[in-house]
Amino acid sequence: MGIEFVEADAERVVARMPVKGNTQPYGLLHGGASVVLAESIGSIGAAIHAGPDRIAVGIEINATHHRSATEGYVTGVGTRLHGGRSLASYEVVITDEQGRRVCTSRITCMLRDA
Repeated sequence: MGIEFVEADAERVVARMPVKGNTQPYGLLHGGASVVLAESIGSIGAAIHAGPDRIAVGIEINATHHRSATEGYVTGVGTRLHGGRSLASYEVVITDEQGRRVCTSRITCMLRDA
């Protein structure tokens, strides 16, 4: 997938991913690739929020694909919506290199003891 993490803490996670190699047959960024980026971002944020002796397990994700991307990189910014003892939720906004929104996703992770 080529995902590169740029910034990561419990409140905010930023990562980018190349469009090349992550396209569907028409040359557009695959919607599933956007979901992989969003889940990676939300899971990392939830794991940081959970702490070193706990794990984060994704239990729900959704995505709305607003526009296509055909080249360059997309960047996902995950912002924590809820950080509790047993659940953490993140909104992930994915944009293209022109700052246009490509996808909006929300992921919820269950937090458990390791």
